Formats: sequence, structure tokens, C-alpha cells
Amino acid sequence: MTPAPRAVLLDLGNVLVFHDNSLLFRRLGAQAGLSPAEAERRLSGTGWTAANRGLLGAEGIRRDVCGALGVDLPAEEFNALWSSHFTVHEAVLPRVEGLVGRVKLALLSNTNVLHAAFLRPRLPVLGRFDHLLLSCEVGLVKPEPAFYQEAVRRLGCAPEEIAFFDDLPEFVQAANALGLRGHVFTTAEAFDAQLKALGL
Repeated sequence: MTPAPRAVLLDLGNVLVFHDNSLLFRRLGAQAGLSPAEAERRLSGTGWTAANRGLLGAEGIRRDVCGALGVDLPAEEFNALWSSHFTVHEAVLPRVEGLVGRVKLALLSNTNVLHAAFLRPRLPVLGRFDHLLLSCEVGLVKPEPAFYQEAVRRLGCAPEEIAFFDDLPEFVQAANALGLRGHVFTTAEAFDAQLKALGL
């Protein structure tokens, strides 16, 4: 029988929080007098990856997004709008809380400085994680192997001792290729069943 994992590595978006990108494009478009589809099209070429790698700070993100949309929103208004599409996934939090102290816990997320600043105070459980690996702070993004390898290094476990949960199958496949025990996250109930199957 395979022993239970010593560590659990979690994604942020659509795991601990939901993000409704269509709502974000609708709200940004409304500010610029554009359709949601046009707002999405204009933003598809902007520096998402640069922001996620930490190459753009808060002001750089505001300038890039506003420039692409042809509007100029003050920082306070922009920052609120930019993170207005998140809701905390309340159903999963008790299950995550239940892992504290039983395994090493870490977060592995592609995110930018504004979203990280918005979400940290809304997820107090993150303060009980052993490690938070945010792409904008580490300078790496999933599915780059080096990002997963940095998580393995910080957790101090062998890859096969780490269970990884992400909503995107390609990110799970990248983890599996490095020897982690990757699982596609779908619902809080399925997560519960996956943890039980792992002996957690």
C-alpha cells in the first residue's frame, strides 16, 4: 500500500477561490465602453505572464490594462475592479484547515501582486501554510518544471511524498511528469474523497 503523502501542494484559483473571468471582462469592458468580448480580446495580448512573473508591479499592471482598454482609472478604483471577480471557496476551507498540522501544506499559484494582496487577508488559512509559492514572488510560472521543483525543495520531501491539486489538467500533468502525485481539483466533495483515498 502506498503511504499517505507527507505534504499537500494546492493551487489557488478555482481551488481556494473562484475567479469569474467573464465577470471581470464584463466589468472592465463597461468602464471602457467595450463589449466583454472586445475587452477580453484587447487584454489577451497584454502582460499577464509578465505580471505573473513579478515583472510588473501594481502600477505596471494598471498602466498595461488601462492602456489596452483605452481608459485611465485611478489606482484605488482599478485595484478594486481588477480583483472584483474573486469569491472565496468556503466549502473547501474546512477540509484545508483539517490538513494543518497533519501534513506540510504549501500553495503553488500563478498570480500577480494585486491579486495576491487582495486575497491574502481573505484567506486567513494561508497564514497556517508552511510555504506560499506565488509566481509573482518566485519569478516562475506553472507549468515550468523549475516552479514545481522549487516547491519540492522548500517542502523538503521527495516528489512522490507530495500530493498536488490544481484545476488545470495540464498543470497536473506537468507535476506528474516530475514524480508528484497530481490530482485534478473539481469540487470540495471530490477533494474530500481524493484526500481519503490518499489516507488523509
